[in-house]
Amino acid sequence: MSIHQNNDAMKKWQDVAKKELKNRSVESLAITSPEGIVYQPLYTAADLKKHDYTPSLPGTAPYTRGPRATMYRGRPWTIRQYAGFSSARESNKFYKQNLSEGQKGLSVAFDLPTHRGYDSDHPMAEADVGKAGVAIDSVEDMKVLFDGIPLDRMSVSMTMSGAVLPILACYIVAAEEQGVAKHQLRGTMQNDILKEYLVRNTFIYPPKPSMRIVAQILAYTSKHLPLFNGISISGYHMQEAGADSVTELAYTLANGLEYINSALDAGLAIDDFAPRLSFFFGIGMNFFMEIAKLRAARKLWYELIQPFKPKNPKSSLLRMHCQTSGYSLTAQEPYNNIIRTTIEAMAGVLGGTQSLHTNAFDEAIALPTPFSAKLARNTQLILQHETDICHTIDPLAGSYAVESLTAEVYAKARALIEEVTAEGGMMQGMDSGMIKAKIEEASAAKQARLDSKEDKLIGVNHYVHGHDIKSEKNLNILKVNLEKIKREQFESLQRVKASRDQDLVTKSLYEIEQTAQDPKKNLVPPVINAIRHRATIGECSFALEKVFGRFEPSLTAVSSVYFKTYSDKQELEEVSARVNSLSDTLGRRPRILLVKLGQDGHDRGIKVVATGLSDLGFDVDMGTLFARPKEAAKQALENDCHIIGVSSQAGGHLTLVADLKKHLDSMGGSHIRMIAGGVIPEDDYEELTKLGCQAIFGPGTSLVTCAHTLLDILGNTTKPSSSQVSTAN
Repeated sequence: MSIHQNNDAMKKWQDVAKKELKNRSVESLAITSPEGIVYQPLYTAADLKKHDYTPSLPGTAPYTRGPRATMYRGRPWTIRQYAGFSSARESNKFYKQNLSEGQKGLSVAFDLPTHRGYDSDHPMAEADVGKAGVAIDSVEDMKVLFDGIPLDRMSVSMTMSGAVLPILACYIVAAEEQGVAKHQLRGTMQNDILKEYLVRNTFIYPPKPSMRIVAQILAYTSKHLPLFNGISISGYHMQEAGADSVTELAYTLANGLEYINSALDAGLAIDDFAPRLSFFFGIGMNFFMEIAKLRAARKLWYELIQPFKPKNPKSSLLRMHCQTSGYSLTAQEPYNNIIRTTIEAMAGVLGGTQSLHTNAFDEAIALPTPFSAKLARNTQLILQHETDICHTIDPLAGSYAVESLTAEVYAKARALIEEVTAEGGMMQGMDSGMIKAKIEEASAAKQARLDSKEDKLIGVNHYVHGHDIKSEKNLNILKVNLEKIKREQFESLQRVKASRDQDLVTKSLYEIEQTAQDPKKNLVPPVINAIRHRATIGECSFALEKVFGRFEPSLTAVSSVYFKTYSDKQELEEVSARVNSLSDTLGRRPRILLVKLGQDGHDRGIKVVATGLSDLGFDVDMGTLFARPKEAAKQALENDCHIIGVSSQAGGHLTLVADLKKHLDSMGGSHIRMIAGGVIPEDDYEELTKLGCQAIFGPGTSLVTCAHTLLDILGNTTKPSSSQVSTAN
């Protein structure tokens, strides 16, 4: 680190600081972030000169200070809540309540079977219907979802990339039958398939036909839905998967460039669609870094767009939605999450977001309750109405520290984008595995810093009070009645199929297949036609799958990163020694199969666990994504595993673990120990223990603690008592 001013005032400061530090150098105060950016202890005007800082005005190029001249003085950010659970009817009630209490836009969360193009009665959907979002099987469900909500006046954001065609069609047809024309619809469809292959995994088809779908939705919405954003390019899920702020920014904008090139190749002009592109960023706990990221994003995007020679100034504007981090939420002392979310929300606002979602404090444990969702929404209302944050446009402009960080984030992100471009773009980087590897390495390193307490997490690895978690939380957990919602969805599907004209449905599905075979034809119109005739989400998706195929992903994990980053090497050596000792007893290394069951594609946790346990000496196998319990049991037996670990993030764990146990027993695998981990309500621990789980690891569990527990289990020939079940401490 260096201080850039050598004048008398600076020298005097250095002398005083050195005395306060008891003769340590001022340079010792510097902190290097995971992005490789040095936080200086003091920023001065010299830093702005170093970065060639040029003041700009909001609403003017390069838009660092905001895409609109008046920003929140003219119109505050849109308050959104990402929500959806159980049935369309229950979600509709929830939306109406939220809107009556100050929410200004809807953000729809769909359940995992809907994302993956399965109707609720499909065997692959059996554990996940209505669990992590609302189940939508046909336009009738979509009509119920928006019943009494005027779609000509309500901005609707839909987080959907896999089954994006039939969901968009359902939205359009539901609006038509509400009396709302396409050109009146406003909102956003995520439609960001590249980040699905990188981190989120709710895809259906292979990349090439999926990119065709993206481009054709952009073409259709640009022409017929002029107020609607045909895509929201998401960095949020990259941050949740472990990417640092610079990596999230760079890869998000690089994905944006990939979509632009795809749309241009499809015959669109840049000004046909670029004004309706939107972006979606995560906001974590590095307050000033996140503010700098959002400011740098606008400047960088403006410059990246210029080679396409746009004539419309709006083509160069980066407009964004932000969401506070889910990764920063903890199951331990969950009320601390209210504070974390408030800090993150302030960073998003001071960075100049156009809309914002604030996570509820209980989301590290289960779906948010109406109470926790209200507190999250009120966080934004208080910021917007009770503080002076909205009084001044970009109030941090000119700050030595913020402007310096903005410049450094910009420069590092630009260099990373140039690296991707040199590799042939994001599609090529994705195919080679380079992009995923970088994100996964960052994720493993982050976990190692948390486990070794280098990164502080209050109530988890610092200031842990040892209170009884359950009594301290006293939380009402929202639980979805799986059997009830499945029964309701089955009955709804039966009614739809009994009342429709099957000949028209068959004809319209055949039309989708025929259109899919001709890359020049747009897929949106035939899917809308099929949905009008009451074809289901699953039927439309399968019609496309017959032509495109279904993408089959694999799970892999990086190695050595956890061990290299963990600061207390002696602790790691102790675990490794125990592994080696047990290996001598067993005659081979302890072997664990880690599996994701059902339609949950959140794989950050399972990959981090695989990396850490492998670095500590375990033999680690990984199942395929979206595995069924029978397949996982078979793999565990074939690989002669000692333990099978189930990673759960989406609420289907009780159904899936029960099914896994049944298949293990029937195949002669009752000797294989079961464990579970992830976002699992503590109220479910007892039931999982009865099903045979010998340890349950909640969010925040150190991998070193996890390893010791596994070694205890394998060193114990008798079934552990319930006292041996791990909590998230």
